[in-house]
Amino acid sequence: MTDETRTPTPIDTIADAWVDTLAELEPTLATYIGRSEFNDRFGDYSPAGQERLIEEGRKTLAALAAATPVDDIDAVTKEDLAREIELGIELDDAKWHLRDLNVIASHAQDIRSAFDLMPTDTTDDWSIISTRLGAVPAAIEGYVHSLRAGIEQGVVPARRQVVEVATQIGRYTEDTGFFASFAAEAAPAEGQLPASLARELADNANAARVAYDELARFLGTELAPAATEKDAVGRELYALHSRRFLGATVDLDETYEWGVEELARMVAEQESIANEIKEGASVEEAVAFLEQDDSRKLHGTAALQRWMQETSDRAVEELGRTHFDIPEPIRKLECMIAPTKEGGIYYTGPTDDFSRPGRMWWSVPEGVESFDTWRELTTVYHEGVPGHHLQIAQAVYNRAQLNSYRRLLGGTSGHAEGWALYAERLMEQLGYLDDPADRLGMLDGQRMRAARVVLDIGVHLEKPRPDGQGIWDADFALEFMRHNVNMPDEFVTFEVNRYLGWPGQAPSYKVGQRIWEQLRDDVAAREGSEFSIKRFHKRALDIGGVGLDTLRSALSH
Repeated sequence: MTDETRTPTPIDTIADAWVDTLAELEPTLATYIGRSEFNDRFGDYSPAGQERLIEEGRKTLAALAAATPVDDIDAVTKEDLAREIELGIELDDAKWHLRDLNVIASHAQDIRSAFDLMPTDTTDDWSIISTRLGAVPAAIEGYVHSLRAGIEQGVVPARRQVVEVATQIGRYTEDTGFFASFAAEAAPAEGQLPASLARELADNANAARVAYDELARFLGTELAPAATEKDAVGRELYALHSRRFLGATVDLDETYEWGVEELARMVAEQESIANEIKEGASVEEAVAFLEQDDSRKLHGTAALQRWMQETSDRAVEELGRTHFDIPEPIRKLECMIAPTKEGGIYYTGPTDDFSRPGRMWWSVPEGVESFDTWRELTTVYHEGVPGHHLQIAQAVYNRAQLNSYRRLLGGTSGHAEGWALYAERLMEQLGYLDDPADRLGMLDGQRMRAARVVLDIGVHLEKPRPDGQGIWDADFALEFMRHNVNMPDEFVTFEVNRYLGWPGQAPSYKVGQRIWEQLRDDVAAREGSEFSIKRFHKRALDIGGVGLDTLRSALSH
């Protein structure tokens, strides 16, 4: 990064305007990137709202086409922003928005999760939250309108996703669920809420509960009977989603075969380390041996949160002295237990001014009370430093060179998650996983990601099963995943349902890692004895979030 501030170009202006447009049309996205001016409302989730979004996208594409890059930064912005908008138009042509319902990343979750990132320090903050709670019914109504239009046009999600989301909603709206608890526990930093605001907050939270219950009723009585029994989305639609999550075009059949080979390699590496942990032990026996070691366990979410924070703080401090230049604002990373119980661990980036730091979230399923440190150490590095936090917060910090699109919205899952898996292996190379148990935990995750490449492409392209007994389906996917991961069954079931409803996302982690490693090796081969891995990392991260094809272009000279 240079301290010299870049003079905004016409392409920067177009990109910044697109961020403004998205913030206005998708206020939950604005909340995610720390823009608060739209925090009191939601976007229009009806077909009319989608039409407006596509119309604005076409205008931005036309403006980009007419603009000439003045430097390499402009060239990257133009290539990547055009790619992103064009793909959105292709997905609209495929009518994806009319069937967009899944267990992890659809409007059914986004509307609720917007409240997780809203400021809660002051009475004014809670007043804005109350207003947004009051806007939930209209947001849900618009979403139902889109899904109902999908029913009319024969464009529907899989029944499995409909049933699972309805179950999720039941947890949101029960008497001890999110909305009731959120309103009941409301308290600004300066003390209690005024009585009138407390009543309003309770009323609006209840209205949100009622709206979500109405969504669940619609899912059960209208969408479920019309939904498809088939989980597979097919090759054509899957190819779109693969590009969406990678920002790159890959040969899906070659990638599937590579996934099979990579999975076998992960298994062999695990078996070798299992023998180090306990002589002659299989992977399963080594895992069972480690799970009996109470010194490697955490009990309760409070202990988990403390351990996450201590581990993260230590990595930031040590790596900041030795292997990375970590600016002061990036050194703060908050480790959080998420207010939901869905399963999964995720990262949310800092606001543009770092007033809200980057955060690592753990959504612990109901009933899960113990955690194995050997299994999760690499997760902290994946989500924190040198993984997501270093990557994403560095782009936010690089505001002197990057426009707001490049800092806050650019990039894909393949870029971000591929880097995080790349970072896991880097931590092994730097000696942070010298304990065989910790390496086994890292490989457990890497094996899972390799298995997901095979499973996801296999199911959605309806490929022949590896055992030769028919084609991939949901039942075999669950059996296959149980065989390849050492996780509680609640996690495994949630994970498989996620892959079935979110095509192309799960493979983007391991495929992204593959592309990151290919890019590093290409640059090393080109630069020969002049190659510096530290310089490569800095150059790549300073580009910010982009699609992986764009990253390849940017690093090619």
